[in-house]
Amino acid sequence: METALVTGAGGFLGSHLVDRLLTDGYEVWGLDNFSTGSPRNLTSARSHRTFHLLRRDLIRPGTLPKTRAIYHLASPASPPRYQADPVGTLLVNSLGTLAVLQQAVRAQARVVLASTSEVYGDPEVHPQPETYWGHVNPIGPRSCYDEGKRFAEALSVAFGKTEGVDVRIARIFNTYGPRMALDDGRVVSNFIVQGLRGKPLTVQGRGDQTRSFCYVSDLVEGLRRMADAPPRRVRGPVNLGNPRGERTVAELAELICKLTGGRSEIRHIPRATDDPEHRRPDLRRARSWLGWEPRVPLAQGLEQTVREFRERLGNAP
Repeated sequence: METALVTGAGGFLGSHLVDRLLTDGYEVWGLDNFSTGSPRNLTSARSHRTFHLLRRDLIRPGTLPKTRAIYHLASPASPPRYQADPVGTLLVNSLGTLAVLQQAVRAQARVVLASTSEVYGDPEVHPQPETYWGHVNPIGPRSCYDEGKRFAEALSVAFGKTEGVDVRIARIFNTYGPRMALDDGRVVSNFIVQGLRGKPLTVQGRGDQTRSFCYVSDLVEGLRRMADAPPRRVRGPVNLGNPRGERTVAELAELICKLTGGRSEIRHIPRATDDPEHRRPDLRRARSWLGWEPRVPLAQGLEQTVREFRERLGNAP
């Protein structure tokens, strides 16, 4: 039986990955301290005899199981959460990543590092290819996450060179779907909760900034292909996201307003500092190296997400 360790297993993305691995016949160890994740996300996984929960802090993980693959997802990922704990965010992306890489050396495991489009900062190139070095404010309000992930990438590449660790770096763009925290703080969850509660949808600035939205099942498929690709197929970071899902924030607000019943007004509020103007992944590497691209249309994915949010909030259809 194939084996995998997933850090950040109780998070939105981590829990979906755990479910997919179990479906694929893996024995899975899921590590999480639940600082931002939720045990509720692992309800289905915990019914499997091949799932094992490790409730630990990755900075001090203790003895870890030897597995063939390690998916390193542990980190706060939404701006309100990583800005609330900037030191913790930097530590999990530095010391936590170090712990993962040291474990990979001991277990001779392949590592998939969940990096982020935030390494591109507020990009001056659009769409963003993996060869773009980025435009990041190293001391801005988002820097704990941006620079934490950039350090994690650099450390992973260094371990590849010095220790021979097989690390695949996934630069993940905006991802959405069921199990996002209701107070996640990013636009999809914010707009859905506001719309279902009949409150104004709060758009920062004019709302002409763009993001590219990828449904979670597509993103998980990309991570699985990253891990399963033959050695030397993945020769550098790979963008995972949905360029066809690029919308302005104002367009997204209008779409979600309709999907949640159309009772809400759109209200504009001041724009956050260092909020990027545009995000869209260049997928040439993902298509060529992994044979991957997203399949779920934005409207379909949002319908499924709104339905699940409605159930959690207890709203009638």
